[in-house]
Amino acid sequence: MPLEDFIIYVYCCVVDIYPQVVDTPLRCRGFDPKLTDSEVITLEIVGEFLGKDQDKGIWRYFRNHWHAWFPNLGSRANFAKQCANLWAIKQRILKHLSRELNGYGDPIHLVDGFPMPVCRITRAPKSECFKYEASYGYCAAKDEFYYGFEGHIIINLEGVISGYTFAPANIDERDVLQDMTDGIQGLLIGDKGFIKPFLKQELAEHEIDLQTPLRKNMTDTRPNSFVQQLLSARRLVETVIGQLTDRFNIEKVRARDLWHLTNRFVRKLLAHTVAVFLNYCLHRDPLQFEGLVQA
Repeated sequence: MPLEDFIIYVYCCVVDIYPQVVDTPLRCRGFDPKLTDSEVITLEIVGEFLGKDQDKGIWRYFRNHWHAWFPNLGSRANFAKQCANLWAIKQRILKHLSRELNGYGDPIHLVDGFPMPVCRITRAPKSECFKYEASYGYCAAKDEFYYGFEGHIIINLEGVISGYTFAPANIDERDVLQDMTDGIQGLLIGDKGFIKPFLKQELAEHEIDLQTPLRKNMTDTRPNSFVQQLLSARRLVETVIGQLTDRFNIEKVRARDLWHLTNRFVRKLLAHTVAVFLNYCLHRDPLQFEGLVQA
């Protein structure tokens, strides 16, 4: 679709959902911002989809090219502040869309993580950025150590994000898994890093069947065809992480505090989910983002 239509679609989507997730006024005193919350979230989603993942880049792009559509767009500082203040609203919109797309009702889900380095590991000892929040970790996929955080997502078989979080890189991914499983049941497929009998037992009490490939020194009594299906299904979550990394730059930490980092993290997931939602509306492959917008 043309970029103009894409902006309109996203705006209509946000405007439609906003009153359903905001039941009380967000501001109790002072003047309301000139740019509405729905407009700000629209600018963030469109900007992220176009690869402009920083507040400054999004503000500058719409200021230079779409000011006639958003005449109340003020200073960059006010725009960035309003964006960060709306992080919880973006979470609610994301959850609402996930429900609409059956992100929680699907009986099969997949989980995986990805590194979010704060800086090069050689600079970590002298870095003041996230000095008391970030930590050292190891990325098995890239076979390297890094300093920063680790992001985690849960998706259904259509690529809809239904659970997410991020934590210091030294936190075991098995310890954060239960924080993401609210609202889902059925089969949950992970990698070998999620092997933990006690965790599997705890999830089973919530009707979640955690299944992973086993290590080479472990005996697998499951049918080989079932194991191969697990490995095949895992490629989908790797595809979603690839999209979040390549198009939305989710692995890059361009923030100085957890407040702004949380906002960046959530809005990238929201932008991905909105793109999936629009593909559904247009009867396209949910994860086919190429060709969705003709810039």
